[in-house]
Amino acid sequence: MKISSLISGILNFIVRAAIVVVVIYAIKQICITAYDYGYRIYSEPPMAEGEGVDIVVNIPMGSSVSDTAEILKGYGLIRDERLFALQERFSDYHGKLEPGMYTLNTSMTAEDMLAAMSPSVSEEEATEDGS
Repeated sequence: MKISSLISGILNFIVRAAIVVVVIYAIKQICITAYDYGYRIYSEPPMAEGEGVDIVVNIPMGSSVSDTAEILKGYGLIRDERLFALQERFSDYHGKLEPGMYTLNTSMTAEDMLAAMSPSVSEEEATEDGS
């Protein structure tokens, strides 16, 4: 009886230890992913270095940030739609994207593209600088 309870206790300990290891590993992976996304929000490099390629993009009326990100990814201007949505959310251009035809370049950062697709913000800044 004592041997079976001892074996049962050892197995119970091993299972619990394995569960703890799996939970710690999962938390580590979540933290790494969160840090990577947080870092990339402000430092994601453009798709191309140097001059890049000009691409004319049409953002239709009523497009959400997710729709815009999907369009930009389809043209090869961004790598990650969710990351672009976060970049828009944490930028000065949040909620200020406007529909229209834009000439964007593969050497532009997300911030550059957001600025280009928010012409009223650029006009406001120019007015403030000129005052």
